[in-house]
Amino acid sequence: MQRFPEHFLWGGAIAANQVEGAYREGGKGLSTSDVQPQGIFAPVTPRKDGDFNIKDVAIDFYHRYPEDLALMAEMGFRCLRTSIAWSRIFPEGDETEANEAGLAFYDALFDAMASHGIEPVITLSHYEMPLGLVQRYGGWQDRRLITFFGRYANTVFKRFGHRVKYWLTFNEINMSLHAPFTGVGMAADSSAQAIYQAIHHQLVASARAVRDCHAMLPDAQIGNMLLGGIVYPLSCHPDDMLETLRQNRQWLFFGDVQAHGSYPAYMERFFREQQIQLEISQQDLTDLQHTVDFISFSYYMSGCATADPALQQRLRSNILDTVPNPHLPSPEWGWQIDPQGLRYLLNLLYDRYRKPLFIVENGLGARDVVAEDGSIQDDYRIRYLNDHLLQVAQALQDGVDVMGYTSWGPIDLVSASKAQMSKRYGFIYVDRDDDGQGSLKRLRKKSFFWYRDVIASQGASLQAGESTR
Repeated sequence: MQRFPEHFLWGGAIAANQVEGAYREGGKGLSTSDVQPQGIFAPVTPRKDGDFNIKDVAIDFYHRYPEDLALMAEMGFRCLRTSIAWSRIFPEGDETEANEAGLAFYDALFDAMASHGIEPVITLSHYEMPLGLVQRYGGWQDRRLITFFGRYANTVFKRFGHRVKYWLTFNEINMSLHAPFTGVGMAADSSAQAIYQAIHHQLVASARAVRDCHAMLPDAQIGNMLLGGIVYPLSCHPDDMLETLRQNRQWLFFGDVQAHGSYPAYMERFFREQQIQLEISQQDLTDLQHTVDFISFSYYMSGCATADPALQQRLRSNILDTVPNPHLPSPEWGWQIDPQGLRYLLNLLYDRYRKPLFIVENGLGARDVVAEDGSIQDDYRIRYLNDHLLQVAQALQDGVDVMGYTSWGPIDLVSASKAQMSKRYGFIYVDRDDDGQGSLKRLRKKSFFWYRDVIASQGASLQAGESTR
């Protein structure tokens, strides 16, 4: 097995709202995640005293991060992708002065990461925003959120720029089409006109953050983050080919704007045919020209598309629902495992954008069992990650510029889609169940030692399989 490049960024990825807990400590305000106790597709639930939300404590990373970072350092992490909770810095979102206690927490976190030689990769907004911005402004449909986000971004650039060299703007920015409240702070039944106007505001805010990062932190790099929802045609019928093109463009549109600096022609036709008329200023068009330095994305599985209504059986799988691929297996939670899809996606994105790529989420959610001796034999996770990393190696051989790989959930966390602990991703087991019971004790799984060896060997320890051709 050929070794990965020496500069390759090996690590893991987490998100503030899924690990930190301490949801009201240190002056933190309520976020949109705090009113989604059953996950991003369940109804929004206003807070009441005594209500249970597993994310209120999550895995208590807020208090336990020194132990968790030590375990990640033991695996040899070179980077950790996490997010800053916007509502820790600006509790209501529209303040003019930042919350010092929130800034101090991330000072301490990033200093601890530096002590272990772990590079922070920081997402500015990961599936949450201050709830006050939804209640007072209606979320991202209000243009003023561009200014509020810019104030927040510049605050953290200034405070943490000496520690953070890699930034991402919005996590899985295209998921606003599937879960508008999580993505843009708007009701699920909002009109397409309103959602795309909110998306436009978010794209402008992202571009301005790129502009300001480049001006304030010339040695830093800033990228976008896409949900890599690649679909294949269910057949080679021309109608299926065109339907596949249409569906892939729905999410590639976001990358096209962020990497090329303007709206693609196919979206102009889409807006015209859907009678969507966006309010776009000349300044917006100028701002959008500030393009990202690299493309980051998540990849868990692929799907299929067909134009035949009789074959449009939908399979809910994590965030997306797609037509099942008859050639792929489906484990629990409806995912269809497709390691070669990652190689395909890497080549597609590199051909399209010619910018470095960063795989910032990839992993398998599964139910783990702790044996009597305390061991966790998660060979299924090892197999999933091994096979996907082999395809990354193939993409590198194809000439794709891949910056790094951060597995999703290196430590068990609260899943975004269902707010479950039982859907575990980690190399590190956390003793907590879906009802919030457990000691929060951390245990090393079998995959912990496997990933440690992969990093130490620069990928040479990966085991070749049938899908590496």
